[in-house]
Amino acid sequence: MRLQYLVFAVVVFSLFTANSQEVTETKFGKGMLNLVAKDSSWSVKFAPRIQFRATSQWDHDGDTYGKPEQNFLIRRARLKFNGFAFSPKLKYKIELGLSNRDISGANQFNSNAPKYILDAVIMWNFYENFELWAGQTKLPGNVERVVSSGNLQLIDRSLLNSRFNIDRDLGIQVRHHTMLSEKFMIREKLALSQGEGRNITSGNLGGHQYTARLELLPFGKFKSKGDYTQSDLKREQSPKLMLGVTYDYNQDAVKTRSNQGSYMFTSTGFYETDITTLFVDAVFKYKGFSFMGEFANRDADAPVAVEADGTPAVDEDGNPTDDIVVIGNAINLQAGYLFNNNYEVAGRFTSLDFDDVTGRAMQEQYTLGVSKYIVGHKLKVQSDVNYTTVGGNKDNIEFRLGFDLHF
Repeated sequence: MRLQYLVFAVVVFSLFTANSQEVTETKFGKGMLNLVAKDSSWSVKFAPRIQFRATSQWDHDGDTYGKPEQNFLIRRARLKFNGFAFSPKLKYKIELGLSNRDISGANQFNSNAPKYILDAVIMWNFYENFELWAGQTKLPGNVERVVSSGNLQLIDRSLLNSRFNIDRDLGIQVRHHTMLSEKFMIREKLALSQGEGRNITSGNLGGHQYTARLELLPFGKFKSKGDYTQSDLKREQSPKLMLGVTYDYNQDAVKTRSNQGSYMFTSTGFYETDITTLFVDAVFKYKGFSFMGEFANRDADAPVAVEADGTPAVDEDGNPTDDIVVIGNAINLQAGYLFNNNYEVAGRFTSLDFDDVTGRAMQEQYTLGVSKYIVGHKLKVQSDVNYTTVGGNKDNIEFRLGFDLHF
């Protein structure tokens, strides 16, 4: 048994057997365990997650669609802990990933270890409406990425998110909100991070990453943080709207997608270039109808990796690296309607337009999905069909079916 599994088992056993806490709530969807110390000095909620998926995919071979590729997948299997320590103003969140997709990516920069840690962050409400976050968690990027993968109205996020998002990183964040009127809310989020993604252990290779996000909610707050939960499960009785813009600057970035993607190398070390990413997005909900729109743009000072003398970059053996920053634009439009029986129909259109220097062809994807919410997002069955075109002459059809179970 791996050491980390043994430690986890000991922690869970201790939670069950210790007599210094009280169980405050055990309803399904509110966490498997929800404990508060008798002196109210700490709390912990434990909530495991399972996300199963089956897919069938057909590629067009020029004349017909070929034989489908099929597979079953545990897309996500996670353990989440959150609560407060010492004071309700000092909160924390820990989320661990156990599926292959969550822990893959071991390399020399993360001590050649599986990437178990998704979130490990403390959140301190140190003054009025100000919060200081420290640790590893999602950056305040595009709204689709910040929405939990367990709260999606389609099987998974869009192509815009997979190519342009800025995901998780290590560092600090400052968050604040204020009311301009009885309903009109403004939220500001600032982040300073390492700039190379999650679970990096060998230090900062390039510069740092700076992220700023501004959100406007002119009609007031969404119910149950619905601006960061897809589908209008609360059936907002008055229109709710969030408008957001994020600007991200990664100084001397060493990866092909800002803090994501693969490392860029030259014969003498890493290739570094400044990368900027812009997101503009909106979320709207009203009486079962939901809409999300996103625009993304990524640019780099010098996107093609070169040697110090300006020649194309090569590795230590003299072979071309062909490392290029993924720059370009993307649009993602998504809408759905939730019926009274908790079935939902949703559609999505995504377009990726890469700069010529990347050598990547334009992509478009059309998605149609149907979901049944049994206990909201905590227990649901979903399916969708994707039709994807690449460069106007290649296309692909994919059918996906899956379920989520989240305590």
